[in-house]
Amino acid sequence: MIPDLLLERFPHPPTAELFSQRVLAIDKAKGAIRLSFVATGAFLNPAGAVQGGILVAMLDDTMGPALWVMNGEETYSATIDLSVSFLAAAKPGLLYGEGRVVQRGKTIAFLEAQLSDPAGRVVARSTASARIAKAR
Repeated sequence: MIPDLLLERFPHPPTAELFSQRVLAIDKAKGAIRLSFVATGAFLNPAGAVQGGILVAMLDDTMGPALWVMNGEETYSATIDLSVSFLAAAKPGLLYGEGRVVQRGKTIAFLEAQLSDPAGRVVARSTASARIAKAR
């Protein structure tokens, strides 16, 4: 269950609206989050699959919020590096993002995420390092 107060303060960047992002579950203690996204026909490459850059943005929009959930609104994250593996073609429609904090230090966090289709097939996964910065 999502704590109402934390959800009320959850950041909603423009990409959240673009991707129809919805928060499905959070675990503050573990730094974990589950989101849903909608990949529209506007996101397709010439082969009819969701363009890889769109999937990367969804993965990034899953990992950052996982750290935010753990830290709360006192901090935000700035991605330092990001590695992605594309495992299967993603078709338009609903995608699920699961992100988690692997390890958090004072200034750097290590994150991971995956995107799955409604059948549970993982279409992409990522790891990232992020700088932890104080919110203004």
